[in-house]
Amino acid sequence: MPLTHEEFAGLTHLGSGKVRELFAVGDDSVLLVASDRISAFDVVLPTDIPDKGAVLTGLSLWWFDQLADIVPSHLLSANVDEYPDELAPYSEQLRGRSMLCRRLSMVPIECVARGYLTGSALNDYRRTGSVSGHTLPTGLLDGSRLPLPIYTPSTKAPVGEHDENISRADAATRVGTQVAADLERLTLTIFGRATDLAAERGIILADTKFEFGHDTDGVLRLADEILTPDSSRFWPVDSWQPGRSQPSFDKQFIRDYLISTGWDRSAPGPELPDPVVEATRDRYVEAYERLTGMSFADYLATA
Repeated sequence: MPLTHEEFAGLTHLGSGKVRELFAVGDDSVLLVASDRISAFDVVLPTDIPDKGAVLTGLSLWWFDQLADIVPSHLLSANVDEYPDELAPYSEQLRGRSMLCRRLSMVPIECVARGYLTGSALNDYRRTGSVSGHTLPTGLLDGSRLPLPIYTPSTKAPVGEHDENISRADAATRVGTQVAADLERLTLTIFGRATDLAAERGIILADTKFEFGHDTDGVLRLADEILTPDSSRFWPVDSWQPGRSQPSFDKQFIRDYLISTGWDRSAPGPELPDPVVEATRDRYVEAYERLTGMSFADYLATA
């Protein structure tokens, strides 16, 4: 399985994220390859989660299709048999975990939508009573449902550094008033659609983050991965209870385990024991199958 860019020595490597490797393909396309790496507290852990990259890719493809009437994406193809000839030597490594995409000029902020209070937003709320300029009711707990979903943009930090929540006014200063307004509108519209689809499948979409970029014609497109267990908090509806950490189909399980070890959150992080790896994989696969209604094994077999 592709874990590092060294396995694609014949391609032009553009950069590495916490999970993805990015390569140039021609003058106007890029190849995104999702590894099985997992990060927590902005540190890439030394233990991989088997099939995680395929789950992220398969879910993103499904969501791009569900949201196509709201916003175009950067996706050109995820069928390796349709990729340019220069990628043919790597077809088996790329199958099921890669996307050929338009090259975009990325917007330099993360677009976060929240329907429930947890994570960094909970920390901000406890300090100030507000999140990214949204004043919230008093008395909210970890996991409380918000009166309405809120848009809470953040900085886009390099690997190993922390994203920071910013105000909508700060976001407008960084990207311009019109682009900021478009990002907020699209983020909340997408979040609303995704919330409804997840609820039909017994899942609460607590929060998520999106990335956007402009293509060469100036069209704003949805980019990177979307609505996966890496970028979202998914909670089972039937066990939601405010005031505690929620059972989840995402990497909160990993975070909770790491907290229990007393790890100081400095790199490289502890190795994950086999039961934690297996339980994390099971949660990711269950998220895929619950949301899409399809078998993950079938996705792997047909990718």
